[in-house]
Amino acid sequence: MLLLAGLVLLLLLLVWRRRGPQGLLLPPGPTGLPLLGNLPQVNKRAPFETFLKQYGPVMTVHLGPWCIVVLSGYKAVKEALVDQADEFTDRPPVPFFDRVQRGYGLAISNGERWRQLRRFTLSTLRDFGMGRKRMEQWTQEESRHLLESLRETKSTPFNPTFFLSRATANVICALVFGERFSYDDVNFLRLLQIMQAERRLESSPWGQLYNFFPKLMDHLPGPHHTVFNQLEELKAFITEKINQHEETLNPDNPRDYIDCFLIRINQVSF
Repeated sequence: MLLLAGLVLLLLLLVWRRRGPQGLLLPPGPTGLPLLGNLPQVNKRAPFETFLKQYGPVMTVHLGPWCIVVLSGYKAVKEALVDQADEFTDRPPVPFFDRVQRGYGLAISNGERWRQLRRFTLSTLRDFGMGRKRMEQWTQEESRHLLESLRETKSTPFNPTFFLSRATANVICALVFGERFSYDDVNFLRLLQIMQAERRLESSPWGQLYNFFPKLMDHLPGPHHTVFNQLEELKAFITEKINQHEETLNPDNPRDYIDCFLIRINQVSF
């Protein structure tokens, strides 16, 4: 009986190796460890180089609980992302972003809601690009503020990242909120600080652990809880801006992305 049970277990293991979520037949790949998958085998500098020699340009690897099909090389990538582009438009779930965006947004979302939002955003960007106040005008205006800020350093050493991030963020704020902020504005600097903390956590080992084990990490202390709380502060700031736009909205004269979004919501509602 023990031998029979062992053979059955081995058979199930072989089937599990070949099949992924929902019983999909997947390309070959290395056997992973329970919970960790192939993480201990991955080379940080060239993650899949060793696997590529053995399994070819299309392989299956397990990173923690995630089952991932890896494409390597021009031919394989082109066949998937160009020749069969419609089949690869969706994105995999990323628990870190799901926690923050709740399934909304342009970067990570999927499905019909994402497609509609993407079409609306592209259309809005084109309208502002051809409108009375073009995006390039916002960019030129911000460039003048950036140059003035650089002159104030009086040729002393400085970190260009700080200046460039404020300029880039201000162009986005002009498009979304219809206003730019002073480089010394306390609220503006706080927003940049929150977004920088979010990006650092996202790319850190702690952030990757959250993506692998989100339910477990929700119950463990760590920097992710601090960042999640800070992002709620960011949401509150944006909500306040939306409320201000609702009070001063003129459907015949949209000022920015928020105005266009509110107008579209009203059109759909009625």
